[in-house]
Amino acid sequence: KEKLGTTRPWDLLNPNVERATDELADNRLKTCEECDSLIKLTKQCKECGCVMTLKVKLKEAKCPLGKW
Repeated sequence: KEKLGTTRPWDLLNPNVERATDELADNRLKTCEECDSLIKLTKQCKECGCVMTLKVKLKEAKCPLGKW
């Protein structure tokens, strides 16, 4: 749980949680796609367990490895 940070998957459903810009989300996802901790088939992170195509869209989300 400590690798999740302060964001949670259900934050995507909360209209009060700020979203990342499309550019920021795209850059984050590109970083993830180059990372060995990404499960390519599901786009899930081995470190935090999150589906990264969704997590990158949350402005306050953080990479568990500090890459973004």
